[in-house]
Amino acid sequence: MPPTSPKLMPMRDAIARFVHDGDTVVIEGFTHLICFAAAHEIIRQRRRDLTLCRLTPDLVYDQLIAAGCARKLVFSWAGNPGVGSLHALRRAVEKHQPPSLELEEYSHFGLVARLSAGAAKLPFWPLRDYQGTDLPAVNPLIRGVTCPYTGDAIATVPALNPDVTIVHAQRADRDGNTQIWGLYGVQKEAAFAAKRVIVVVEEIVQEQVVRADPNRTLIPGIIVDAVVCEPWGAHPSYAQGYYDRDNDFYVEWEDISRDEAALKRWLDAFVYGVADRAGYMHELGPERQQRLTAKPQISAGVNYGF
Repeated sequence: MPPTSPKLMPMRDAIARFVHDGDTVVIEGFTHLICFAAAHEIIRQRRRDLTLCRLTPDLVYDQLIAAGCARKLVFSWAGNPGVGSLHALRRAVEKHQPPSLELEEYSHFGLVARLSAGAAKLPFWPLRDYQGTDLPAVNPLIRGVTCPYTGDAIATVPALNPDVTIVHAQRADRDGNTQIWGLYGVQKEAAFAAKRVIVVVEEIVQEQVVRADPNRTLIPGIIVDAVVCEPWGAHPSYAQGYYDRDNDFYVEWEDISRDEAALKRWLDAFVYGVADRAGYMHELGPERQQRLTAKPQISAGVNYGF
């Protein structure tokens, strides 16, 4: 393996090269492995008019909306998990502050189906979960077809092919072969559906490490455009085996996001006021890192021999 790879680059360069104004952007991860570091760099580079897509646009998209990066939100549930509302999102929708925000809503499986269709290079995906709901009345992209086999009426959603998908993971090699363990979301589907893929990891490992445990490779390097090594890049979400979810931060965000001036001060201190993720972690302080750092709990290996 060569000592360097053209895919391996700092976060600043990855965002500058692969995320553009007006793009459709997916930052995936379901509670686990949400790439806040990438979102913060998008904010620092002042990207505008983005269409943000995510099953659960929690704090990561609240911050992007507050910074004025978003034109539209495509989602299936929005809130601060276990705490309350996303107040920057609410201000954008209810008061048109900072800019107005267009909404496009689906069920959870509806948005999974859009990414699955995009990943499979299909024009749409059939599903049953809109029967008896009023979502089709407010979202004209939810349509229907007659099943050619049963004659049943079924719903459809169009494929979603984002301009760029950003996935956080535990580790990858320099070519982007990316391994995840713990709780999955739709990282695989979102990556395969995208035109460009940025993978952000806690550590870069040798190719031999990936090859020794191939079943953990969720995203193959062949579809990856950039690999970024960014320890603590998912905070305040978590990376199994590296650090825990910062539940205190989610509770704190309720008061921060409710007060527009407080949210601006937070962005100034923790995003605009630092150069990178290392600066963000320095501002958080060593006590929080010590408290969240994972203790070893090693899984037994498996025998891949024959």
